[in-house]
Amino acid sequence: MDNLSDALKKLKITATDSTADSLEGCLDCLLQALAQNKFMRNPCVDAGLIPPLVQMLNCKDQEVLLQTGRALGNICYDSHEGRSAVDHAGGAHIVVDLIRSLCSKTDPASEKLLTVFCGMLMNYSNENDTLQSQLINMGVIPTLVKLLGIHCQNAALTEMCLVAFGNLAELESSKEQFAYTNIAEELVKLFKKQVEHDKKEMIFEVLAPLAENDVIKLQLVEAGLVECLLEIVQKTVDSDKEDDVAELKTASDLMVLLLLGDESMQKLFEGGKGSVFQRVLSWIPSNSHQLQLAGALAIANFARNDGNCIHMVDNGIVQKLMDLLDRHVEDGNVTVQHAALSALRNLAIPVVNKAKMLSAGVAEAVLKFLRSEMPPVQFKLLGTLRMLIDAQAEAAEQLGKNAKLVERLVEWCEAKDHAGVMGESNRLLSALIRHSKSKDVIRTIVQSGGIKHLVTMATSEHVIMQNEALVALALIAALELVTAEKDLENAQLVQILHRLLSDDRSAPEIKYNSMVLVCALIGSESLQKEVQNMAFLEVVSKLRSHENKTVAQQASLTEQRLAVES
Repeated sequence: MDNLSDALKKLKITATDSTADSLEGCLDCLLQALAQNKFMRNPCVDAGLIPPLVQMLNCKDQEVLLQTGRALGNICYDSHEGRSAVDHAGGAHIVVDLIRSLCSKTDPASEKLLTVFCGMLMNYSNENDTLQSQLINMGVIPTLVKLLGIHCQNAALTEMCLVAFGNLAELESSKEQFAYTNIAEELVKLFKKQVEHDKKEMIFEVLAPLAENDVIKLQLVEAGLVECLLEIVQKTVDSDKEDDVAELKTASDLMVLLLLGDESMQKLFEGGKGSVFQRVLSWIPSNSHQLQLAGALAIANFARNDGNCIHMVDNGIVQKLMDLLDRHVEDGNVTVQHAALSALRNLAIPVVNKAKMLSAGVAEAVLKFLRSEMPPVQFKLLGTLRMLIDAQAEAAEQLGKNAKLVERLVEWCEAKDHAGVMGESNRLLSALIRHSKSKDVIRTIVQSGGIKHLVTMATSEHVIMQNEALVALALIAALELVTAEKDLENAQLVQILHRLLSDDRSAPEIKYNSMVLVCALIGSESLQKEVQNMAFLEVVSKLRSHENKTVAQQASLTEQRLAVES
């Protein structure tokens, strides 16, 4: 401790005019003390050591620079006070400039210095967004990318660069800077040389956050990353070794991530003829759950535009996905179920695919998962069915008369802990009525207690859901008012309609459909009484001067109708 006190005194007092040898001795003593006791970091800060240490970064002696870089890196390690002091003394700025000036030098001494300085910056900014942003604003990213390209043969320096990239890549602002460099090319080049699992893992840890950026996704695809990933999958798919299993997961996950970018996805799809697309298809019947999952997610990502969806359905992808689902019906893998249903839902969006998928038996395949208690699976199951029956009257009627399905939907309409499942259940109930326009479907829904949920749906905060509910309720009132009358009354539909029409915030289509529904409800004696008691005429007459012409016209018609009935 006494030695350290002496060293601190010497460094503080004579940093500017000591000889290189005496400084080295002091720095050695300081480094030993810091290595032996991590609690020495704060005393160094309190003793005012940081400014003289930072000054030493201007020294021309390489050994002094090396020891100073190590000392500062050590003081910054996991120490808020240390980092703050280095920041205030301008240490990071000097180190970034030093890295920039040494960047092109490939002699061993310079590479050693560069490694220490990169390590110092890593300790300085680790898990600290503010300091990471500061380094990014100093332009450290292009410098480090250049460094990686020039020194890719130096394992220690390469490793430091990768750790620094991993630190910085999490920030959104860094990705924009990375996109202007040749990072994709350098990382792929480096990746191809790696044999050891740990080294590949380090590169993966940088690639994953960078690949969240769409520009970098495309750069990685163009740099040949996909071929590397497919090769890893091929090599590791049949292995039970822990490292291989981890590599298979990381490679296939990264592959799926690359497909989330529109341009990178389309480039790999190549009109459905691309070798990458074909290889991904071969993952679906694989025996590896990880590859089945990645394959289904990849198809869901390829199915993000109508052209791709139509091509895939015409080329038999639906059967592959149904076969995959079949393997996971009993105690299946939930993530695989979810992914396969996601893919089917996306494929069902283009109008021309719906009838083809229905005749292929997709609805029946999906209904096998009606027993699932997993909200993510329930959510995708509902979405898939809703997409399939859009404008498909026969299918909507068939499903709408399926009492087991309707009962399950009514049950899920009450899943308050899972808003997504609750919303989708309501939307599917409404869709069954709207697309079938069938009395039998309405009766099934009434018998299962679904009416109250449709009435509640009319008060949703989402206009699209309100509208779907009102159209379904208008069809119920037009086709099966007697059957539904009691439930509509109990659900206080008339009061809700009065509120929707009185509320200035209600969208024009909500006001229009509410008035259409009011006219239909007058066919019921008890509901007509409720309408009369709530002074609808007054509300409706105000809407005759509504700025939306369709609403104004419907208000006139509704007013006439109400006047006749009163």
